[in-house]
Amino acid sequence: AKKLKPAPFMLGDNAALITTGNFDDDMAKLKDCDIIIEAVVERLDIKHKVFGEVEKYRKPGAVVATNTSGIPIQSIAEPFSDDFKAHFVGVHFFNPPRYMKLVEVIPTQNTSPEIACAVHGFLDERLGKGVVAAKDRPNFIANRIGVFSMMATIHEMIRMELTPTEVDQITGKAIGHASSATFRTSDLVGLDVTAHVVNNLYPAIPEDEDRDVFVLPDLIKTLLEKNLLGDKTKGGFFKKSTNAEGKREILELDLNTFEYKPQAKTKFPSLDAAKQIEDLPARLKTLVWGKDKVGEFLWNTSSRISRYAANRVPEIADTIVEIDDAIKWGFGWEIGVFESWDAIGVEESVERMRAEGQKIPSNVEAMLAAGAKTFYKEENGHRYFFDFATNAYKPVPTKQGVIILKSLKDQGKIIKKTAGATLVDIGDGVACLEFHTKMNAIGSDTMQMMKFAVQEVEQNCTGLVIGNQGGNFSAGANLMLMLLAAQEEEWDDINLMIHTFQQANMRLRYSPKPVVVAPFGLTLGGGCEISLHGDRARAAAETYMGLVEVGVGLIPGGGGTKEMTLRAMDMAKKTPDADPFAFIRKTFELLGMGKVATSAQEARSWGFLRNEDSISMNKDRLIADAKQVVIDLSKEGYVQPQPRTDILALGESGLATLKLGLHMMNRGGYISDHDQLIGTKLAKILCGGDLNHQTYVSEQHL
Repeated sequence: AKKLKPAPFMLGDNAALITTGNFDDDMAKLKDCDIIIEAVVERLDIKHKVFGEVEKYRKPGAVVATNTSGIPIQSIAEPFSDDFKAHFVGVHFFNPPRYMKLVEVIPTQNTSPEIACAVHGFLDERLGKGVVAAKDRPNFIANRIGVFSMMATIHEMIRMELTPTEVDQITGKAIGHASSATFRTSDLVGLDVTAHVVNNLYPAIPEDEDRDVFVLPDLIKTLLEKNLLGDKTKGGFFKKSTNAEGKREILELDLNTFEYKPQAKTKFPSLDAAKQIEDLPARLKTLVWGKDKVGEFLWNTSSRISRYAANRVPEIADTIVEIDDAIKWGFGWEIGVFESWDAIGVEESVERMRAEGQKIPSNVEAMLAAGAKTFYKEENGHRYFFDFATNAYKPVPTKQGVIILKSLKDQGKIIKKTAGATLVDIGDGVACLEFHTKMNAIGSDTMQMMKFAVQEVEQNCTGLVIGNQGGNFSAGANLMLMLLAAQEEEWDDINLMIHTFQQANMRLRYSPKPVVVAPFGLTLGGGCEISLHGDRARAAAETYMGLVEVGVGLIPGGGGTKEMTLRAMDMAKKTPDADPFAFIRKTFELLGMGKVATSAQEARSWGFLRNEDSISMNKDRLIADAKQVVIDLSKEGYVQPQPRTDILALGESGLATLKLGLHMMNRGGYISDHDQLIGTKLAKILCGGDLNHQTYVSEQHL
């Protein structure tokens, strides 16, 4: 597990938390466990044998879970005691479990409702998962719909004589699916795994109206015979190779000759045009209704998948919400099946299906007959879904402890809004400053709103959260503006930009009311600098944080270099008999190499987060968790911080050592002359300038 990439552990040291054992010697250790998860081979007799041993040793009340995806949960629990059955549940993780949000929870008819609820809460809050309640049907929800989607795509590719590359161009980011699209995903998962699922599924669903999609086409059978399974056999639909010039390239399988050839991407004008449409539902509708190959392919696949999903309610899930959540969290779709159907247009698409002789699902017919024209609707900041069971709209269930900023804005909770940011009242006297530029890049508009937010909070609020619910917290400052100014030699403008950003961050740092920053995802450059200047950070577990400016020939200039110097010196002060230079050298390497922490835990170990900064496992809960930190700080009797003037600067002695290291690296060919120039400038700041002796300086000096 230590060698796997992407890394399964948020911090390498976490591997020490795992103790390995075996089935012969260590089953007695289960007596100390509160939850036991099984993931052995998919054979009922073997599972029964393993659980027979589990039942000997498990303590009363311990939860027992199976991670099976191919065997009915009820049949696994059948031979065991009533207490075992009451505490037994299916818990189907998606792989790799650190990164895949979905977990399907499948209770049996004997599972205690309290146990199912407790497992749901544990998975949500403690493990940060997106939990979906599924029924004990073959392949549950996500794989039933997701594998159907993949097989429908394969059948359509064969019919239209498209190539894997062409299909991946159509079925990837363009329609809001994962960038690995269809066949790159297949290579990652392994074609043998997909075939195993399909072969097990077909006989298990004799009543399924469209189960013929699960019959493996001859093409797939041939790939299996030739052992072209994907990455695990060094080749599937695609193969990594090195060309004559020594450059890495991706080869594509010729589906007629089964030989690999250079990947040729077809130009689809409609796809190129659609890239200009930012709004995903609008883009999807444009592509599906297109009059070209792309439109034909997407219509044939999406209409088939939509009908299939509708017919699975209530077989695999009680409502459309579980199906949409499962496919988004399990397969990386940005919008679910029914959200996609809304985007395409329900009424007009049903008319086209009828014209083509397709059988419309009875529940969709009933919905339209009731006058409902969409599966989802929004009213007064609340979201509703059409419930097939009652033939009426119901509110989409909301989780306790989750704040949805869009919903609050729709309810009129906006304090102030500009093009780049919005200040939102999130209740209990707390305001949230939300960025909403592309990649949440920080520009002058964002900085002005930061200034306004601190002033507004000082006068009218308990405290401030800085966070958003986009794809990433912030990819950093808008460097294009700086580049353009540099090309025009507008040095005064650049100086003003930097000064404005520094002062905006210092206002956060010395706000009269508590400020909590809620980073998640990419938190780079200026985004990291904002996080460094709150009273606290409440970070999502999956936060990728770093000061990366040196990579483009710049120095972190929004206060990040200053703050990391300050933290290094504070750490040195707390460490008995420590050499302060060792802490500055570590910071120099961190900033000079533009290193990015790959989790919030790693960010804490590097100093981007402090020990008092906390972590939320579930990103959905991040804004609410950050709000609670603001409230707690306020209740504790918040005292406005004062500017620091006690930061140890090493001066010329530290600077000379760092400069020597840079010189040696340059002489050794490890860095360029320009790298040495930038590194020297960075070293000068970290050491407080070329002072001729160690002394104490202020933040403003740095």
